[in-house]
Amino acid sequence: LALWGFLPRTASAARRDPRLLTMILRGGLDGIAMVAPVGDPAYAGLRGSIAVPATGPGAGLPLDAMFALNLNMPFLHGLYQKREALIVHAAATPYRGRSHFDGQDVLESGLGGVARADDGWLNRAIAGLPKGDRVAPGKGLAMGPVVPLVMRGAAPVLSWVPRVYNLPLREQTVQRLIDLYNVTDPLLAKALADGLEIDRVGAAPAAAPAVKDAGAAMPGAAMAPAPAAPAPGARPFAEFVGAAEAAARFLSAADGPRIGALSYNGWDTHANEGVVTGLLANRLSGLDAAIKAFAEGMGPAWKDTVVLIVTEFGRTVRVNGTAGTDHGTATAALLVGGAVDGGRVVSDWPGLAETALHEGRDLRPTRDLRAVLKGVLADHLGIPAGALASAVFPDSAAARPEPGLIRA
Repeated sequence: LALWGFLPRTASAARRDPRLLTMILRGGLDGIAMVAPVGDPAYAGLRGSIAVPATGPGAGLPLDAMFALNLNMPFLHGLYQKREALIVHAAATPYRGRSHFDGQDVLESGLGGVARADDGWLNRAIAGLPKGDRVAPGKGLAMGPVVPLVMRGAAPVLSWVPRVYNLPLREQTVQRLIDLYNVTDPLLAKALADGLEIDRVGAAPAAAPAVKDAGAAMPGAAMAPAPAAPAPGARPFAEFVGAAEAAARFLSAADGPRIGALSYNGWDTHANEGVVTGLLANRLSGLDAAIKAFAEGMGPAWKDTVVLIVTEFGRTVRVNGTAGTDHGTATAALLVGGAVDGGRVVSDWPGLAETALHEGRDLRPTRDLRAVLKGVLADHLGIPAGALASAVFPDSAAARPEPGLIRA
């Protein structure tokens, strides 16, 4: 499939040209470290050494009376102040287990539980776009070495593999080892995490290769031609920024795709979590840099853009014996973009009192993430509610599309 052989935009759609990018944070993002409930009386005591301070050094960036954003995300905070960022807290998919693989499958398949799935909700959404309406062409963009499940299916997909995706393999391996050792040998897990952090601090920033140096297309997807890329050079957060910049060049092109997906690894923080400084703090800084790079790369198309940032589950509320957190349930999701009706935290906050926790250890989910996704797809892309409940998210009639997420 050729990337640029798309039909021209119709006159009726010229005023509104919606773009949608889904970012999946693999590993289980600690939502109450990214968006801290500093106004909850139980928060500081439960979190102890990894709590985001309400005031003083390391304090979060204020959002409202209850929540503060991790100080390592200043660009996102600026978007929030401009009403271009919205946070959904205490949200979860229907999955209630603690397996990364099952959790990611449920997140990406859009199904009501763990089941064998050959396609994902985002691909089914592309296939269900109203013909000749808001969004054309009906093709997706997958960033990364494999087409993720969320983008697999009947709708055609263009695959793009920046060389920057070669970088996280070592980190991915180390995170999996930490996860394994945390179960079998917590002291070894902590030692490995300590060594990783020392290595991070001492290492020079990785050179970001030009995005035009792509890998091969994955089976079942078309190889996308290279958009123009900036000159390579040493810079921080190359893993995050390189993929975001490439996605923006595709999605902002006049005749390019309008819907894409990418993922970032490394959110499994079992040991030495480092919320204000350290492991998670660095990851959140990288995510903030990616959001900034994507927003700037979209140019004028940013006003018609929504970025969904989601993860398979959250983390336990209490800190474990290695200054980290284990697999949890509810977490925070982010919506950013010029088309987002932001500047607020959407949450039926359950509280962190002992009796309010899920299974006595997790933030209790009070919002089905599928309702949020359905709200975006309905109001941003114009997909009918019936199609969302039956085809895009089967068996999700009870999760009604969340209203008011997109600017009118």
